[in-house]
Amino acid sequence: MYTTSTPPAIEKIAIGKYRWTICALIFFATTINYLDRQVISLLKSTLEKEFTWSETDYANLVTCFQLCYALGMIGAGRLIDKLGTKIGYALATALWSIAALGHGLVTSTLGFFVARGFLGVTESGNFPAAIKTVAEWFPKKERALATGIFNSGTNIGAIVAPLSVPFIAQKMGWKAAFVITGLIGFIWLIFWFLLYEVPKKQKRLSKSEYDYIHSDKDELQETTEVKHEKVSWGTLLKYRQTWAFAIGKGLTDPMWWFFLFWLPDILEKQYGLSSTEKAFPVAVAYTIATLGSIGGGWLPLRLIKNGMPVFSARKKSMLIYACCALPVITAQYFGGSNMWLAVCIISLAMAAHQAWSANIFTTASDMFPKHTLGSITGIGGMFGAVGGIMIAKLAGALFDHYKALGHIQTGYTIMFVVCGSAYLVTWTIMHLLVPKMRRVEI
Repeated sequence: MYTTSTPPAIEKIAIGKYRWTICALIFFATTINYLDRQVISLLKSTLEKEFTWSETDYANLVTCFQLCYALGMIGAGRLIDKLGTKIGYALATALWSIAALGHGLVTSTLGFFVARGFLGVTESGNFPAAIKTVAEWFPKKERALATGIFNSGTNIGAIVAPLSVPFIAQKMGWKAAFVITGLIGFIWLIFWFLLYEVPKKQKRLSKSEYDYIHSDKDELQETTEVKHEKVSWGTLLKYRQTWAFAIGKGLTDPMWWFFLFWLPDILEKQYGLSSTEKAFPVAVAYTIATLGSIGGGWLPLRLIKNGMPVFSARKKSMLIYACCALPVITAQYFGGSNMWLAVCIISLAMAAHQAWSANIFTTASDMFPKHTLGSITGIGGMFGAVGGIMIAKLAGALFDHYKALGHIQTGYTIMFVVCGSAYLVTWTIMHLLVPKMRRVEI
């Protein structure tokens, strides 16, 4: 047990690294989270034939997942704040793993809507729990890097999925692909209960590392064991900081949803790749996105170490990432002559999104006290999921319309323009709302 105190010359003494073990745990949880949700996009062609789905039918399934994900966010963040990260994260993982398994029992389109809905509700717990865990285990200057590392699990899950799911489906059937991937979450739960505890209760944590974790002056009085009054959404929504985070998520999360659910299909429809052939370019895209996620956390850390204020380092980094997403507007033009040009341009945009995501998540812990982070992340996640619903409906309608005209490429072009411009628009709105990202005192 430790008491919070200001550590003398903490940077000059050796500190432990157990916090990175915790980061590894939430990295693997996020990997599993995205592996489970990605399976359906890789089996889209098989399921379309078996259940006679149109592009709109598939878009509706994506929308069902995202709507339930958004609704789940309403309660998930508050539940994590109430239960704490240890029990809250475990409960969320157990439930979404059951939901993933359930897809393998489905025999109708209606069954898929039920399974996707349950998966959406339960998977909503991952990011509120992960962001709260990072805030509990890392000082502010390391949070973007830790977030970038665990958030890269979204890419690893999306890499593992195309390399494994088509193979499993080919050898054992599409049902087995859902069942096998769903079981992985239960393996993670074993390690979570063996290795995780909040810092003040973690016996493996050294005193020097504990003090380093709690070295931010504006958070010295805040520990996970302090009892705080419950903060309502109504109270949180009074702050500009809440709206900056929520709008930021609402306008940029949908871009990632689009890449996640439609990239494999674009490669198949536009370039004629089979389920196994498209696995490699999809894996390449998500590998590059992984580098963006980790690099996106490294840059503000470097700027902060060079003396730049936290808010300034965060915003400068996010502006750079917003600019890196712009070239995706040209993906369709250059992709017309070579598939790999399109893959590289889309990969850059995906890397930019992941770098952006690592930092926008961290703005929540920059601006809000730890005991509200589950709720704040839930609000932002809900806005992001609602935006995802809108982008799914737009994509489905566009693709069906232009497919009927015999030129689906025009639909892709429109979507890439939306994806490329979203980040600069969002950065501008956030800058106007919170120029210096001042911390909220509740």
